[in-house]
Amino acid sequence: MNALAQLGMVSELPRDNQTVASNTSHEEVCKDYFIERDGERFAGHHLLIDFWDAKNLDDPASIDATLCEAAVTAGATILHSHFHHFTPNGGVSGVIVLAESHISIHTWPERNFAAVDVFMCGACDPNLTIPVMQRLFQAGRVVSDEVRRGREKITNAA
Repeated sequence: MNALAQLGMVSELPRDNQTVASNTSHEEVCKDYFIERDGERFAGHHLLIDFWDAKNLDDPASIDATLCEAAVTAGATILHSHFHHFTPNGGVSGVIVLAESHISIHTWPERNFAAVDVFMCGACDPNLTIPVMQRLFQAGRVVSDEVRRGREKITNAA
């Protein structure tokens, strides 16, 4: 953690969630977190979210706290986070690493713009992150696109 802290801001939320309890069954350990929906099997939902006419884009601590809250609200498990504050414009780039994938952000305060990627697998709902982030960014316009990552057709065995 100290090496990351020297590079920028690191959340105080690292977790040891990948540790398997001794009473965990083999089936639980080997669980496939792919999602099955609409005749497809896929790794997860990847949201690409643009916040336009946004505020509060230059405060790494607030962005870290908000993205962590968004992750928990979506049902995700935070492993760790890291943020960097750029000068002179004050932009912030960072990532929340999740057991279920990640949330990343890049902000341009001089353009009142933030680009956020939310990729989550399993039972998490990445759409629940948007209202949490909107409370901080107070964006005039929010544009979101969704991509299903790792798509494969489900074939029925006959």
